Amino acid sequence: MTGNKTVSTDLTDRQVAMRARPRALLIAVAAAFAPALAVPTVANAAACKERTTAAATRITVASGETLELTATTTASVLTIAEGGAIAAPDGYSLTLTVNGVETGSTLAALTDGYGGAATAIAAGTYRGAIVLTVAEATDVAYSTLTFPFRQAIYVDADGVDSAKSVLSDVRGGSATSTAARNIRLSSTGEAFNGVYVAGGGTYTLTSPRIAFNGNGRCDFIGYGAAVVGTGSGTTLVLDGATISNTGVVRTAVIADATANVIVKNSSIHCADGELPAEYVPTGDTKYMMDVPWMLGLSGNVRATNLLGASTRASYVNSSISSEKWGALSVDGGSYCTLTAINSTIANTGGQGYGSYAIGNVTEHFLGCTFDVGDYALIHWGASAHYGDSTASVVAALNTSLEIGLTAAELAALPEQATVINAGRFMVLWYAAGSVTIDGGTQVTTGETAFMNKAVAGVLNVDGSQGASITAGNGVIYQLMDTDRPSSVAVSGKPWSTETIGTYTEPTGTATKSSTWTVASVQTGDATATFTDIALAGDFYNSVRGGGNANLQGKNLALTFDGSGVEGVISATSAVHNVSTITSAEYREISEVMNTAQAVVNNGVIVTLKNGARWTVTGTSYLSALSIGSDASVVAPSGKTVSLTVGGVAQSLTPGSSYTGAITLTVA
Repeated sequence: MTGNKTVSTDLTDRQVAMRARPRALLIAVAAAFAPALAVPTVANAAACKERTTAAATRITVASGETLELTATTTASVLTIAEGGAIAAPDGYSLTLTVNGVETGSTLAALTDGYGGAATAIAAGTYRGAIVLTVAEATDVAYSTLTFPFRQAIYVDADGVDSAKSVLSDVRGGSATSTAARNIRLSSTGEAFNGVYVAGGGTYTLTSPRIAFNGNGRCDFIGYGAAVVGTGSGTTLVLDGATISNTGVVRTAVIADATANVIVKNSSIHCADGELPAEYVPTGDTKYMMDVPWMLGLSGNVRATNLLGASTRASYVNSSISSEKWGALSVDGGSYCTLTAINSTIANTGGQGYGSYAIGNVTEHFLGCTFDVGDYALIHWGASAHYGDSTASVVAALNTSLEIGLTAAELAALPEQATVINAGRFMVLWYAAGSVTIDGGTQVTTGETAFMNKAVAGVLNVDGSQGASITAGNGVIYQLMDTDRPSSVAVSGKPWSTETIGTYTEPTGTATKSSTWTVASVQTGDATATFTDIALAGDFYNSVRGGGNANLQGKNLALTFDGSGVEGVISATSAVHNVSTITSAEYREISEVMNTAQAVVNNGVIVTLKNGARWTVTGTSYLSALSIGSDASVVAPSGKTVSLTVGGVAQSLTPGSSYTGAITLTVA
């Protein structure tokens, strides 16, 4: 090799060697990689003969030199000096494995044009069973960027495509063009993928072990994920998988673009990595590598992501956890379906969510256990259901979502209730949508159970089969103004916005709106219905209205059907622990203290029916109250409750309704 020149290998016909695509072969991959798929192996470049033997035992690239490999090459020692480089021709990618482990790949710094998506093999000396795989490029576009994927196994409608695969990373087990069993995939480099199934392909991974340690770059396309299923007609099944990743956005499972991804009997965990030094937090999804702090969270990897239109991801009898950020995410998609049955969903680092829901997604959680740092659900527009894994409901979902569980598998699934333990809140609503809780679901939160940021959240809780709600701070429902700081423009960065900003607490009293009606339910109000359940806790509406946060008002409409509730239900004013919130105070988001006060633009509408009983424990201000003929409003033992409407005392009579400035006082 000569300095500052590109040296190409010319010992084989690259076009023939790299495009060979044997199908439906049993691949024995107990050795370092799978020669049965005809991955070509050649000696090093003829121009480098003075530095290598015919068996390519040693490759050395000096500073200022670039070695271009046109075919897959093996060696026992590889030395790349600082300033030296190894490359593949245009239209091809280059991947280094040592002893069957992808390694050495480093992402470029974040740059304005390409987004830092390309990788290079780092300088250094590598020893062992070295394979430098030259594979056909797998370029995947996302927004204005193109990500150059590299993966151990690439599958399309025709089966495994060896020309796009890095089979030297596949160890142990066996595989065919449609399935693999007991294989191991490992990576200590960056932005390397495990199994990528696209183009209508179908692939089943049984008992794979995948361990990736190093950063990815974008989990909105799956760049660096352990497994990806993408494209219409694509089905990816993981059965008995163990996936353990560490790294920034080094996601375990990605489902995208109408694919159907099924995970069962598996264990998935992702731990945080170290963000690139040049990274600045952003909401631009092309570049976003950590959770937006405005959610009150930190962390830089979520275990899964569900993307695209009408994509499905189902998790059965599995454990899914992230260190922080999130375990099950739906983001950047529309009308997707996320299902978890008899699974454990957790955060191990004290912060994070169980699931994230956006884009009119439907989420089913049946017989699941949540142990999450902050929220069981962050709600940006969805329909979510938490209930029991009854045989009939599971069988119906198995059919409608094409999960593919056999009769024996269905019979082996025990019927069980969902148990939710959330460090702060059960649900955080940022957009309109519904949540249903039924069966024997047990909800326990460290703080407020249901947190609504002034949107049309719909909550239905049916306790007839034993469902319960326990709020750690004694607040079951908080309706409040949004306290989410907005992003601001940043110059000199490839992304359009940086997630910096400040929330400033409004001061003074709320201004009465001339257009907002508080005595009846309005379009866009927050509603909650509780059926056949006993509740102990408070319900607050602190929305200011009158133009604050572009709202004239927002009502909280509560219906108690055959239920008992003991607590304060009232309009309030709410203040944060701090008057301003920046990224340094991100944990103060949603943390408020309430003071009961008369309704302004924050109507509270209460309906009691079918024997419902409200035990009023403190002064409560309402805008409407309806008491069914067999319902009641009472005080705790030894006390009395009185009612005034517009300052005029009235009796609390079953079968009566009241509207206006209602005050309930306990003496």
